[in-house]
Amino acid sequence: MSRRVEQFIPLDPSCVSMYVCGPTVYDEPHIGNLRPAIVFDILYRLLQYQYPNVIFARNFTDIDDKIIDRARSNNETIYDLTDRNIKTYNWLMHKLNIQTPMHQPRATEYIDHIIECSITRLIDSGYAYVSQNHVLFDIESYQKHGGLSKHNQNDLESGLHRIAVEAYKKGAGDFVLWKPSDDTQPGWSSPWGRGRPGWHIECSAMIESIFDFKTIDIHGGGADLRFPHHECEISQFESINEKPLANFWVHNGMLTVDGKKMAKSVGNVLNVSDLLSKYHPFDIRLAMIMTHYRSNLDWTDSLINQAKNTMRTWTLALENAGGSFNGSYIHIYCEPFFKALGDDLNTPEAVQQLHYLFSKLHTDPANIASAIRFCGHFIGLTLDKNTNDEYLRGGIDKKEIEALLYARKNARQEKNYSVSDSIRDLIKSYNITVEDQPDGSVRWYK
Repeated sequence: MSRRVEQFIPLDPSCVSMYVCGPTVYDEPHIGNLRPAIVFDILYRLLQYQYPNVIFARNFTDIDDKIIDRARSNNETIYDLTDRNIKTYNWLMHKLNIQTPMHQPRATEYIDHIIECSITRLIDSGYAYVSQNHVLFDIESYQKHGGLSKHNQNDLESGLHRIAVEAYKKGAGDFVLWKPSDDTQPGWSSPWGRGRPGWHIECSAMIESIFDFKTIDIHGGGADLRFPHHECEISQFESINEKPLANFWVHNGMLTVDGKKMAKSVGNVLNVSDLLSKYHPFDIRLAMIMTHYRSNLDWTDSLINQAKNTMRTWTLALENAGGSFNGSYIHIYCEPFFKALGDDLNTPEAVQQLHYLFSKLHTDPANIASAIRFCGHFIGLTLDKNTNDEYLRGGIDKKEIEALLYARKNARQEKNYSVSDSIRDLIKSYNITVEDQPDGSVRWYK
């Protein structure tokens, strides 16, 4: 609300609460859905390190006009469509090492709460009205509407006065809490007729239910949700509960592809599944966090290739480094990394601190390697030996490659270079790079 970096002080240090707006599941997730998932996964990891208990909820919007239209075009129910896309979303998040929140509520699971505890109370308190089987929030009844986005009532009214107002609305800025459903649309029984909830009421109702009507510490989501979605959530919650919805608002910047907004009409929508077919999950994660979360991020081939090269360099550097976890070295080597993350989740600076640790790896290999692995966890990069091996050589028959390398070594020792070169070309056909080391050993990776 203050538009400043503020010190985070939880309302209850024994139990931190965070809610993040998740995807509308009419399709499989795209890269735009991925950015907030990674940003708030890192924040979740950092909070878990600092506090004994963190309640994290990220919702699924599973009733929406886009969902209804897509299900109709697919000749399936909204439940079949959303179940499939939620399973795909969770599977892809797991592949990207994104932790599962404690709560993953679906809007359709909270219809009773939406009707009875949210909309009915808003009507009874004079903040909402019924019109032609619709229920709408009357923004003139709540003068604080617009506080998060810094739009005051006069600004809102002047911006809306030229818009044709639907017949069922008192004012152009009034937003829908409940809308009627016809016989072809999914709907639920309510005091105002068969219908379905509006988008904004879903999130505030789920927060009320999950967090027992209490103010939560952190509410997050994409910057595009600040207005009107989060603004409407605030008005709905605070008008009847007479307390702040959230103590801190955290918004990640938007994502473009090659400088353009993602759109099907442009043909630049990147699905997460397609990215994972081309790049390792750690390459994608690192590419996402090399830009500060509040800044807009432009996804380019150059960006992902830079991340890929960095990850390859890091994993190769760690491959032969020993070490085991030793808490006494956390303060020595990890303090600048945590200082960066603690400064408004400054992941670009945290990445630079990892670069610095790698540059010093030769001075204290075992302990610095342990420190790097410890830090890596907090940005979702599991840099242990097993993961390194999977990253460098995943999906390859290692015994076959080792046998070819052994045959190549023998051919070179016998000065049979034509055989040696043919084996080298065969190995290269597997998309494998072979590096001969000064000590006579060989290092290879995909």
